[in-house]
Amino acid sequence: MPASTLMHILLRNDFKLVINKIAHDVQCPKEGKSLGKSSNEDTAEMKNVKSLVHRLFTVLHLEESQKKREHHLLAKIDHLKEQLQPLEQVKARIEAHSEAKTYGLLWAGLALLSVQGGALAWLTWWVYSWDIMEPVTYFITFANSMVFFAYFLVTRQDYTYSAVKSRQFLQFFHKKSKQQHFDVEQYNKLKQDLAKVTASLEQARCSLSLRIQVEELSGKN
Repeated sequence: MPASTLMHILLRNDFKLVINKIAHDVQCPKEGKSLGKSSNEDTAEMKNVKSLVHRLFTVLHLEESQKKREHHLLAKIDHLKEQLQPLEQVKARIEAHSEAKTYGLLWAGLALLSVQGGALAWLTWWVYSWDIMEPVTYFITFANSMVFFAYFLVTRQDYTYSAVKSRQFLQFFHKKSKQQHFDVEQYNKLKQDLAKVTASLEQARCSLSLRIQVEELSGKN
């Protein structure tokens, strides 16, 4: 009998219910036959029978339903991974390019600071004296403080080397993404969908595993 058979059609005639290879004869009350009971009692009995058959059907087909759901989720995961694969390759190239430019900018900053320090040392010991250069270094330090404070006002972030590096990396990344026509929003959505489907698959497998363990314990008892 197909699983799509409706309950009221199933209960029109007597049938055999096979549980664990054991056949059980199920006798359904015939329509118009009260068997000495009131119509309310017949209705209540019919509801109980329907509820019992429904519970048995659910228990017997739960594992099959779980396997179908697991198969569907695995197919969906494979489909999402296929969509993500070319995007991952493009993202890896963009990240490598952005990382190289970011570190290049950091090395340029180090070179600029080295030149500044060398120039101040040259002016202090070979051209002028410390008495003349001391106010200059003070104003340079004050100007650097103004630059750091301006950075905080613009970015709403403290001026730390890690924060500057991360911000500059993101700027290079989004700029290169537009050039390469890499859709960041689509990539993030696919990653979120993959995480959700993977979590659903783990939940389904955990539920099936718990059910098997309960059945094993019941069998031992």
